[in-house]
Amino acid sequence: MTDPTDAVRDLALSLPSAELPAYLYDLTALRTHAAAVRAALPGRVELHYAAKANPEPRILAALGPYVDGYEVASGGELAHVARVVPGRPLAFGGPGKTPAEIAAALELGTARFHVESEHELHVLAELARRVVPGVRVAVLPRFNLPVANGSLAGSSLAMGGRPTPFGLDPSRADAVVRLLTDGTYPHLELRGVHAHLASGLGAPELVAVAGSIVESAVRLAGRHGVRLAEVNVGGGMGVDYGAPGDRFDWTAYGAGLARLCDRYPELVLRIEPGRALTAYCGWYATEVLDVKDSHGEEFAVVRGGTHHLRTPATKGHDQPCTSLAVEDWPHPWPRPAARGERVTLAGQLCTPKDVLARNVPARGLRAGDRVAFGLAGAYAWNISHHDFLMHPRPGFHFLGP
Repeated sequence: MTDPTDAVRDLALSLPSAELPAYLYDLTALRTHAAAVRAALPGRVELHYAAKANPEPRILAALGPYVDGYEVASGGELAHVARVVPGRPLAFGGPGKTPAEIAAALELGTARFHVESEHELHVLAELARRVVPGVRVAVLPRFNLPVANGSLAGSSLAMGGRPTPFGLDPSRADAVVRLLTDGTYPHLELRGVHAHLASGLGAPELVAVAGSIVESAVRLAGRHGVRLAEVNVGGGMGVDYGAPGDRFDWTAYGAGLARLCDRYPELVLRIEPGRALTAYCGWYATEVLDVKDSHGEEFAVVRGGTHHLRTPATKGHDQPCTSLAVEDWPHPWPRPAARGERVTLAGQLCTPKDVLARNVPARGLRAGDRVAFGLAGAYAWNISHHDFLMHPRPGFHFLGP
């Protein structure tokens, strides 16, 4: 179980059944967490928010005072974030950028481009020459760097260190740096190096990965006699859905990055967390529709499901949750209730994969009670298959200024 904030609990209980399911975002909790993250980081570490985690306008705006910019990974995100938080620095990442998206980013004056391939570099160079003549465009090649000593072994999602569609193969690093420094593309500026290798790591592991990335970047620059302005070590801070009370140790991570900054005083480091900033501020609140037994296991069917909150189906975990008792039962028919200690929470979809949490401690759970699923502030609604079975979409509520 994970307990919602008092404000979220009150709203989850007060919403009419017809207004559920609903996403409830506690913006006060988000701001408090973002301020603590910012305070834990050294001054020479730039913090960009990866908008893919949750691009809700109120979320983007609430993070504004605590971040140095935003990372976007598509033309749609680019346009959306530029509209919602105008004038803020944007970094354009992600594989498979189309020429139209690159041109749009150039026209917006995007601060940095994370280049994923040599082909993309060539396209960017030609479009920069046409779209923004006379402007030097900042480029950070993204390299799929090897990582020694099993540093990614504990990751929940490996993005590098092995064959993936992300970034440039390290064997091409010297050729790419040469293109950016030998005058071939005078309108492109080698600003630094980018590498995001894994997600779901703890602070010690992520500090070790950051050190490996920075050392590789410095050696690469040294071979070409150039000095890098910055190194982007990505995100990947762990969020433990199985133990929601155990949070990423931002203080230890900040201290590790401070030691790295001391070793390389000429560099600015940049990080791009997404999930670890916003996951804890969101809840998916819903209502129990039915409780029934099947082959000795009890199931509670709730309004909504994984078409609204895809995360547990995607990651294969049980979404942390808490039940909220509702005493009123306004119907003339009997009220079904769980007889055992544990209940599996499933949604309304016609698939056995529509399971939000298995064997939840929920003695006496009844139809009409509410359930609030926590850690729903990132990679939740925005990655879900919304229109399967055409159920109503959830509501959205933002608590706090």
